[in-house]
Amino acid sequence: MAYREIYARQAAEQNVRPLTGPPYSPSNAALGGVPTVGLDVPITVVFMIFFMTGAVGHMTVLQLNRRKGHKFLMSGLMFGFCMARITTCVMRIVWATRPTNVRIAIAAGIFVAAGVLLLFVVNLIFAQRIIRASHPHSGWKPLFSWIFKVCYIIIVLTLLLIISFTVLSFYTLDHNLLRISRDITLYAGTWNAFVSFLPIPLIIGGLIVPRKTRVEKFGSGRFRTKVTILLAAAFLLCLGASFRAGTNYLPSHPRTSPGWYQSKACFYIFNFTIDLTVVLFYLIVRVDRRFHVPDGSKGPGDYLGSRTSNKEMNGVHGEPARRIMTEEEVFDDEPQSDDSKEKHQVQDEEKTSQGTLSEAA
Repeated sequence: MAYREIYARQAAEQNVRPLTGPPYSPSNAALGGVPTVGLDVPITVVFMIFFMTGAVGHMTVLQLNRRKGHKFLMSGLMFGFCMARITTCVMRIVWATRPTNVRIAIAAGIFVAAGVLLLFVVNLIFAQRIIRASHPHSGWKPLFSWIFKVCYIIIVLTLLLIISFTVLSFYTLDHNLLRISRDITLYAGTWNAFVSFLPIPLIIGGLIVPRKTRVEKFGSGRFRTKVTILLAAAFLLCLGASFRAGTNYLPSHPRTSPGWYQSKACFYIFNFTIDLTVVLFYLIVRVDRRFHVPDGSKGPGDYLGSRTSNKEMNGVHGEPARRIMTEEEVFDDEPQSDDSKEKHQVQDEEKTSQGTLSEAA
């Protein structure tokens, strides 16, 4: 009973009507606040339509590629993310019509936090493929592969942890458990921000470190375009994750007087807008073609469709070739081949001879 009395007194001081429970309605403001029918429902419906478009687009791409034998599971992951965001929109619309229903608020909050993790995983997979293409000897080492696997495991465990303690925080008034729940929230937000940022240093580091072999081109399009696409998407996702993590560390505000960083504008910009931009961006640039690799790739040379020769992969004495790379080599913009150069030289000689004959005439 002591916890109920303390909660009731705090609610009275903050001019918030205490609700019976459990689950208990939180007394502090959250990002976006409680949705309203007049403002949030129309905005949420628009976002839901766009996420439906993204879901249809990625599923269509997945099915068309499957019929062609073109395996690209990331289209399925992005379809799953769009479906999670559609569910989030539905939950927020229902919450707006039932603002005192704490259970709906719990479900909506969990879906907001959980869905974006699928995009983080997609970016990590793309980053791993770029590293393996630019540094096949290092990128295919078991240690490097296990680092990514451990990262995926931590992502899943963190998700389960945040879901459990988020639900617990609504079903208890114990200050110690609420403190632990807040610590878990801070950890999860910080970890998600780190995961969203991770592809950026991986890609930049892969470009800075001198390569021992040529880039193993995979998919369609130029290598530098792949790098630009991934860096742009990672920057946007990192911006949203960093904002959400940062606001968790700021002082809490009562529900009746939220901070500017807890406004509805910040919620829709740093959640739905950024997520939708990345989803549609990946659909428009056709990442299913650009980041596709041959099935069964297990080591250096597999991205090329066949093993490269030892002469190409290594130096003269069997050691990896070490040299300063040109800009074209860094971004896989191959210089002209010998045949192409010889062809242009013949054309130049013909033009010169024609000019000489015209002058003699």
